[in-house]
Amino acid sequence: MELLRKFYENNLNFLAIPSITPTDIVEIAIIAFFIYQILVWVKNSKAWFLVKGIAVILVFVLVAVIAEMHTILYIFKSVLSIAVMAIVIVFQPELRRALEQLGRKNYLSVIFSFDTGKSATERFSDKTVSEIVKASYDMAKVKTGALIVIERELSLGEYERTGIEVDALVSNQLLINIFEHNTPLHDGAVLIRGNRIVSATCYLPLSDNMELSKELGTRHRAGVGISENTDSFTIIVSEETGRVSVANAGKLYVNLEPDELRDMLTKAQDKIYEDKRFKIKLRKGRSKNHEKMGNS
Repeated sequence: MELLRKFYENNLNFLAIPSITPTDIVEIAIIAFFIYQILVWVKNSKAWFLVKGIAVILVFVLVAVIAEMHTILYIFKSVLSIAVMAIVIVFQPELRRALEQLGRKNYLSVIFSFDTGKSATERFSDKTVSEIVKASYDMAKVKTGALIVIERELSLGEYERTGIEVDALVSNQLLINIFEHNTPLHDGAVLIRGNRIVSATCYLPLSDNMELSKELGTRHRAGVGISENTDSFTIIVSEETGRVSVANAGKLYVNLEPDELRDMLTKAQDKIYEDKRFKIKLRKGRSKNHEKMGNS
């Protein structure tokens, strides 16, 4: 027995269960909560793209370590401190807003949330798709310019704050009234989140893509610009030609027919189907979509 005790003390003492006090549990809960909040902030801001870029760099550095590429490792160590400062400067607006939200948030409602009934299976409903398609082509018939931005995974909160709050259900009549000439809200973009119009007259970044046709106006460049910076889905109605276009993932799909727009919106819904017999969730697959590239 004495031999076993000495063997355990000399070789297996790392297996001993450490003593856990109530203070340790509180510390773990606080750290976990703040890590979760940071991850949510990263996911809902441009920092998500930064994190993916950093992950690629770390994989490259890992390969350099394994292959003993000393020059690359020396360069990486030299620019690391500068890179951290550059990240803080570039993302200064996002960091400021995150701190502001930290002060405004009601943490009791976050921790003790009983709203467990909400489990979205799609970004927006089929009725919303129909209302958007109808409004787009009703405006196209009379050449009323429109810019409709639909939020997807990445939050568009920073663009929402540049406009005027609306917070109303999406409807054909409301969209037409917003973009009607000489109305207070017609200038700028409308932002849709889920089944609601959350903001109007929003300012969007313009694309500097030199491959876009010179005949395209500011409205189209703004639609492409927001699609380059986010994963949003943007519908553009040309005031000059009455053509309906879509900007998605930095690409412009022009002169779409109603069925084509409806098909693209249906795919953007990202519906999830559940087989109740086996409790298997299946995400609707992508079908081939004909891209129309050209002038609006």
